[in-house]
Amino acid sequence: MQPTDIKDPDYFHKVVDCQWACPAHTPVPEYIRMIANGRYADAYMVNWKSNVFPGILGRTCDRPCEPACRRGRVEEEPVAICRLKRVAADFKGDVSARMPPRPTSRNGKRIALVGAGPASLTVARDLAPLGYDLVIFDRDDRAGGMIRSQIPKFRLPEEVIDEEVGYVADLGPELRLGQEVGSLKALLDEGYDAVFVGSGAPRGRDLPIPGRQEAAANIHIGIDWLSSVSFGHISKIGKRVIVLGGGNTAMDCCRSSRRLGGEDVKVIVRSGFEEMKASPWEKEDAMHEDIPILNYLVPKEFKHDNGRLYGMTFEKVKAEYDARGRRKLVPTGEPEQFFECDDVLVAVGQENAFPWIERDIGLDFDQWDMPVVDQVTFRSTHPKVFFGGDAAFGPKNIIWAVAHGHQAAISIHQFCQDQDVKDRPPPMVTLVSQKMGIHEWSYDNAISLDLRFKVPHRDKLQALKDIKSEVELGFTAELGYAEAERCLNCDVQTVFSDKLCIECDACLDICPVDCISFTGNDDEAKLRTHLTAPAHNVEQALYVSAPLKTGRIMAKDEDVCLHCGLCAERCPTGAWDMQRFLIDVAQAENACCSH
Repeated sequence: MQPTDIKDPDYFHKVVDCQWACPAHTPVPEYIRMIANGRYADAYMVNWKSNVFPGILGRTCDRPCEPACRRGRVEEEPVAICRLKRVAADFKGDVSARMPPRPTSRNGKRIALVGAGPASLTVARDLAPLGYDLVIFDRDDRAGGMIRSQIPKFRLPEEVIDEEVGYVADLGPELRLGQEVGSLKALLDEGYDAVFVGSGAPRGRDLPIPGRQEAAANIHIGIDWLSSVSFGHISKIGKRVIVLGGGNTAMDCCRSSRRLGGEDVKVIVRSGFEEMKASPWEKEDAMHEDIPILNYLVPKEFKHDNGRLYGMTFEKVKAEYDARGRRKLVPTGEPEQFFECDDVLVAVGQENAFPWIERDIGLDFDQWDMPVVDQVTFRSTHPKVFFGGDAAFGPKNIIWAVAHGHQAAISIHQFCQDQDVKDRPPPMVTLVSQKMGIHEWSYDNAISLDLRFKVPHRDKLQALKDIKSEVELGFTAELGYAEAERCLNCDVQTVFSDKLCIECDACLDICPVDCISFTGNDDEAKLRTHLTAPAHNVEQALYVSAPLKTGRIMAKDEDVCLHCGLCAERCPTGAWDMQRFLIDVAQAENACCSH
């Protein structure tokens, strides 16, 4: 293997597993250290720059960072990264003075944004300070998109939405709320320099089985029903409720039903429990509220009496797998199962709908009737039209919409400045030694087994009485500090200098996880097998030095290193150093720096 190029910004970035896994690349260990030091406003602003909605995401994020967390390799549960984001939001105080000022000059470019959801708001956040005139259209009367319309208030209070959407609104975009865009061609004809489509995936999938039309009065599409509840159009439901579907929307539907009069509420899915798309914590919260989840049941018919719904029948199935491991659901042959109900909520998926985009304006659609969008630039085949969020590639979480918005904003800025949209600005990277003394570091590097702390919840009986009563109460400052201390500071990197190494093997002896080896060089596949501990995870790199005086090389398995710093403490020559790596992923404001 060739010596590792640690100057490549992606090398150490990938070692910071949580930040690498976050679509918006939020510098997680950086803000967690700030929380541990009581610097809540600083932690909030670090988040705000990357993910725009810290208080919202601290309650609703799908947490792709947590399965990647290095703490999960030491013990069962990762650091509660998402809930610590909320700690920063809850204790930050007034940060309005730290927000970018409304621009005093304009650059002459005018951008239309379709939809006032997280993707469009992120684009607006990035472009407004650069002097763009921004016009945001949305059919709803309040900005926020699916954040406001589809997430129940017992998970996300209205005031949190108002605050964080307000920070973007304060930057001065023109909000044309209650105005639905009916034609993309007409919008382009108004002379906008670019159009961003962040209209989400607004159509819930239906279930066209027998009885659907006859019993339609009591069969509701999940996302539409949640929106009606959110805006106060629906305030009650029948006592017996069936929710069809296994995603997070289904969990929101069943929990909302419990609060609107549903006494016998059950979720019924066609897949196995472990295969459900809902986040594990969403399923746990539903079951805690006495909502059973019944699986391997395929809906067959809505039962009704002259249009009055009274139940559903289901076919029992089981999973079988072929030689390639592909799953197929097959009937078990058992009798059909019948469940009584007064209402059914259908939450079996969402899909995009673009009836307002003409097919003759140079914008191509694929075989699934989705716009053809470049996955790097988020540009469509029409040079002026960009997409992001659920509108680009289908339903995902808010954090993905934010990531899309940042990248689309770069592209729009490049396009409007007559630059190549494919020329992406590089990140800003710093690598600074944390050495304060011979064996002292400027961060807490003690490694201990610390079980994840539980987030306090409101009493169940109280929570079920009020659909606007937030269930999760968030960490106290004390619990937030304790949870922050579980972070292993994996952005503080072990940096090796082959010129200083005397090959005493002291670092090898003290390493608690056997991640360091001094060995003969080889190609990567073979080298991984004859390290002190074989390195099986090929997704994470080996850190390889240049040849040492004996001809051996140093090879470190980045996958299992705990960043404890014992190697650097033990090294008599300072060949190992602990250096804090900070990558600041470029946004639109940096887009022309390299030209």
